[in-house]
Amino acid sequence: MPKNNKHKDIFKSPLIKDSAINRAYKANLVEADILNHQSNQSSLKNIPHKKLKIFYALVFGLFIVVFFQLLNLQVIQGQEYRDRAENNRIKNEILSSPRGIIYDSQNNILVKNSPNFTLYFTPADLTNDYSKQEEMAHKLSEIIDIKSEKILELFKQADPLSSQPVIIKEYIDYNKALKLKILLEENPSVKLETQAVRDYQKGPAFSHLLGYMGKITKKELEDNDDYRIIDYIGKMGLEKEYENQLKGKDGIRQVERDNFNRIKNIIATKEAVPGNNLVLSINSSLQETLYKKLESEIKNHEATGGAVVAMNPQNGEILAFLSSPSFDNNLFYKGIDEKTYQDLINNPDKPFITRAVSGEYPPGSTIKPAIASAILEEGIASRYDTINSTGGIKISRWFYPDWKSGGHGITNVVKAIAQSVNSYFYIYGGGYNDIKGLGLELINKYLKMFNLGTRLGIDYPSEKNGFLPSRQWKKETKGENWYIGDTYHLAIGQGDILVTPLQVASFTATIANQGTIYKPHLVKKITDVNNNTLDDIEPDILKTDFIEKKHLNTVREGMREAVLSGSARALSSLPFSVGGKTGTAQYAQNKPTHAWFTCFAPYENPEIVITVLVENGGEGHAAALPVAKAGLEEYLADK
Repeated sequence: MPKNNKHKDIFKSPLIKDSAINRAYKANLVEADILNHQSNQSSLKNIPHKKLKIFYALVFGLFIVVFFQLLNLQVIQGQEYRDRAENNRIKNEILSSPRGIIYDSQNNILVKNSPNFTLYFTPADLTNDYSKQEEMAHKLSEIIDIKSEKILELFKQADPLSSQPVIIKEYIDYNKALKLKILLEENPSVKLETQAVRDYQKGPAFSHLLGYMGKITKKELEDNDDYRIIDYIGKMGLEKEYENQLKGKDGIRQVERDNFNRIKNIIATKEAVPGNNLVLSINSSLQETLYKKLESEIKNHEATGGAVVAMNPQNGEILAFLSSPSFDNNLFYKGIDEKTYQDLINNPDKPFITRAVSGEYPPGSTIKPAIASAILEEGIASRYDTINSTGGIKISRWFYPDWKSGGHGITNVVKAIAQSVNSYFYIYGGGYNDIKGLGLELINKYLKMFNLGTRLGIDYPSEKNGFLPSRQWKKETKGENWYIGDTYHLAIGQGDILVTPLQVASFTATIANQGTIYKPHLVKKITDVNNNTLDDIEPDILKTDFIEKKHLNTVREGMREAVLSGSARALSSLPFSVGGKTGTAQYAQNKPTHAWFTCFAPYENPEIVITVLVENGGEGHAAALPVAKAGLEEYLADK
């Protein structure tokens, strides 16, 4: 029906009769409509053609954008969004495995686990509603003392598709953890996880031995795909060496969550498998006694550091293993700050170096029992052959002295070891006048038999090889020929030869047990969480019977005589018999010598070898021997 007043009037007028429009008016009405229509068409025609094209182009462009957006959502990223939608409903949650405990040989706990509350979020679970993120950041900030802006920045920087956790704060104390737990029940997109961190029980005497745990790095994460970015991993010592045994296997819990991320149902649970325990051969009392005495001697002699290795010569078990200076590995458990860490890293005395296996030093006279074994085995001299020590030997213009002015007189191999007579080893080691010595090649052959110049394979990371010089090495590195003087120096443990304290302990043990080299080991047993034995470590023989026992017994006599009448007489008062050898190693001009002492006891049936190095400590009998004596008293006093 027409709506304008004009048409309204028409319906009221006589122009309408019996529901029909008067013919004359009808004609006028139709004509008027046609005119109006024509008028509208005329107005469209008045729009410029160029503007119409732009309009149509915009409409077409909008259509294309919508089309490709739909294509992207439905086809290209369709599966990802479907997966995310599904993941929002079904979640896999990691159940951290408790790390294994480490015990000493008497089942004393050396390291245990303590809870560490860690607050984190998973970006893929985080709400996209910024106002809710702000609200969450504010509430968290009130509990954990971190500004809400910083928490929001973590939310903002995270990849929204990532399922890798992002840590907000670690080492949260128990009371704050309780508050967070209540808060997060209503806001489960942020999680509070209890992780086990290591609590080292025995202090710096055990720091190098046990090592420490640290946050996993990106590189380590790439190499270990069963770890998460918030996990810790062994960085040093036994924590690193036995990472696979100690870690265990994380479990997983599959849960169903509603739209508010609240748990509706636990679908399945695979429990975590706890890590295995390590039972060491280490005797804690011995370790602590040796450490305390070593620290004392380092201080008394203004030395720069030291190391001690104690070993059972009958099976290769390590009874004590320590280095100084040390550090507090609990700093890492509590979260070491950057300044403290940098101070340790930049400490000129290098406290992170495990000198017992990573320190390489000239052995000084501690090498003489090994050289004497080679001399006897090769028949260069018998136990009865002697030289006359007059204070040294002269080759051309070069003089090679004894340590004792005027010399030691008539000397056989036993006396040579007992009094550390250099001339004996110059003559039978390098040759002199009509006496043919071992020479460089035979010396190196036997030192290699004693496993010098190569790692022993202890179950500890960072073991060094040591070094045995050769003609070729000297020519290539120094551009010089090998001279007889080089062989003389090598025969008394000076010059370019390098050994680790563990290597000295090993060849001392080989002489003590009459010819067997055992692979040294720190772990004697691996057990499960219920202390059931999984692996009982058996002695591993690396080499045996490469020198006749009668020759080794002669060398043993020399080491025993060193205690009875030689350079180690300070041990003669002990209530058990000891064989030993002092050493004083020169390594640089205008610097104090390194002090060595190595020994075994009881002499008749050795149960323990102790090797001590005091870096820049001066004379072996003065700085190193007292440490070994304290250890022998501790270990054998009640036996």
